[in-house]
Order: sequence, then structure tokens, then C-alpha cells
Amino acid sequence: MDMRKLVGDNCARLRKAKGWTQEQLAERSGFSQQYLSDLERGERNPTIVTIYEIAQALDVSHIELVAPADDG
Repeated sequence: MDMRKLVGDNCARLRKAKGWTQEQLAERSGFSQQYLSDLERGERNPTIVTIYEIAQALDVSHIELVAPADDG
């Protein structure tokens, strides 16, 4: 399992569920839109602090960014 892809996919899914653009998440999180774009494409290797801060901006648990999708 590629954790970079997993975190990126979860970030994109959670952001879109809120109806936010990457720019809106950038404003709330303090990360640039370019960083978030790279993250969502699995091209960044975020630290645990980054994961926590993005989760806070999304108002979700940091666990939601690292949990495998429930395809059940």
C-alpha cells in the first residue's frame, strides 16, 4: 500500500465532500494550493504534523487521512 497515495486520495475525498476547492483548503490549513495538489496526487510525503494540521483544517480526525478506504 502506497501511503502517499492513500493520504492524497483521502485528503481529496474529504475536501470534496465539504465542497471545498484546493484554494479553500489552502486558506484554512496554511499550506499552499500547489502543496495540496502534489499531496492529493501522491507526490508528497507528508509528516505526521502535516497530516494532523490538514485534518484539523478539514475538521476530521487525523486517522481519517491514513485509514484505508472502506469499500465494503
